[in-house]
Amino acid sequence: MSLPANANANMDEKVVQYENFISLVLKKDLQKVLEQRDEVYEKISEYLQLKNTIYSLQGADSQRLKTDVDLGCNFYVQAEVEDTSRIFVAVGYGFFVEMNHDEALRFIDKKTNQLTAFTEQLTKDSAKIKANIRMVLEGLRELQGLSDVSDSRSGEVLSM
Repeated sequence: MSLPANANANMDEKVVQYENFISLVLKKDLQKVLEQRDEVYEKISEYLQLKNTIYSLQGADSQRLKTDVDLGCNFYVQAEVEDTSRIFVAVGYGFFVEMNHDEALRFIDKKTNQLTAFTEQLTKDSAKIKANIRMVLEGLRELQGLSDVSDSRSGEVLSM
């Protein structure tokens, strides 16, 4: 039993709409969520690097520190810090707060816990988007009357 030409054209139109939805909406949403998660991982990495620096400052006997400071565009100048007992920590929205080492370590722990929870939520969001992509692909497969898609091929679509 074959479908009339009008129904076949309508089905082709629906297939194109679903494919556009996957390409233009779902994949872009997935890419945005994954990029946002990567940015949060970078922030976590910076805070953990600061934490290690604070530990090394606490272990050093001297209160003075010589270092290179990046002025931007990979231009560095030598700097000397007279008193390393207090540091400025970026707390968000462009604000910095002067803290002693213990305060900074407590703040870093709280901030990394908060950021880690946010990355977990972003990971869940990306899994939901991947599930939506899979659902639309399955709907397309059924609409076109195709057999099951192999796992290796469907993995390509979801491996963003």
